[in-house]
Amino acid sequence: MVYDAFVLLSFGGPEKPDDVMPFLRNVVRGRGVPDERLAEVYEHYMHFGGVSPINQQCRDLLAALETEFAAHDITLPVYWGNRNWHPMLADTVAQMRDDGIEHALGFATSAYGGYSSCKQYWEDIAAARAHVGPKAPKIAKLRQFHDHPGFVRPNVEAVRSALDTLDAARRASTRLVFTAHSIPVSMAQSAGPTGGRYNAQLEETARLVHAEAAEDLPYDLVWQSRSGPPHIPWLEPDINDHLEALAEKGVTDVVVSPIGFVSDHLEVIWDLDNEAKDTAARLGLGYARAATPGVHPDFVSMVRELVQERTDDRKRPALGTLATWDTCQIDCCPTPVRRGAPR
Repeated sequence: MVYDAFVLLSFGGPEKPDDVMPFLRNVVRGRGVPDERLAEVYEHYMHFGGVSPINQQCRDLLAALETEFAAHDITLPVYWGNRNWHPMLADTVAQMRDDGIEHALGFATSAYGGYSSCKQYWEDIAAARAHVGPKAPKIAKLRQFHDHPGFVRPNVEAVRSALDTLDAARRASTRLVFTAHSIPVSMAQSAGPTGGRYNAQLEETARLVHAEAAEDLPYDLVWQSRSGPPHIPWLEPDINDHLEALAEKGVTDVVVSPIGFVSDHLEVIWDLDNEAKDTAARLGLGYARAATPGVHPDFVSMVRELVQERTDDRKRPALGTLATWDTCQIDCCPTPVRRGAPR
């Protein structure tokens, strides 16, 4: 297959206060969530002036990729389309059609398998192409990359840097805590051929980062950013509940590493740099939050290498043992019943 473009696929976020509520309505479209239930989430965004960092982070990644591609003689033009806010993917696909693009490679800003982190991007692509019509370019999503060296290494460096900010004299009572976005238990235990892949890949990433960054420390994988009605079980423990439990066990310091995310967007800076940090302060815990990959050179190089896997049939670098795939079976990651407001 000859590819003639690259497109960044992301979640999207508001860039001014007037964007916030329309953006949130896009996120919950079809779930019957009234505006009153979005009010709390609205305040999270207003805490940061009504601006989510995610769109600028996408711009920064695109700029870094253009430089990286040029340095390696990759001549693909780059595009960007979001699920929930401008630039919307359907508009981007229409522009690609107008530019004569026929077959593009898509990179989603999520490392893992699962419905929201992988399959929903396939659905986004299908919906955007259907909206544009029969001349819409085809988009092949690049594979998951949870154990790619270019994803693991930046997380290792970030954990080491965060540890350096804590009191070395208390290292024996320090713990490493990895976090990722919680999902409903029903999604995590889906019966499809990839059931449990999200959890398993996160566990493997945590193991790989821990082994290189702080093998002497105990570690846990916990969850953040849950949403939806309280009677629906989601993956636990929540990061804040876990900090409570660690303090009771005599832990004095924690490094929190958000391996479930590729950049410091709002769920990272609100849930971890505000709520979890406040919880740690209340408990008297030393607290350091490790950075996400962002535009770390190894992460940028990883995206270029994923492109070259498809265009040049190169070897697939992997530090773990779990399989990743280029296309999904039709019955993988069943579409969930969507209820509840976002965080």
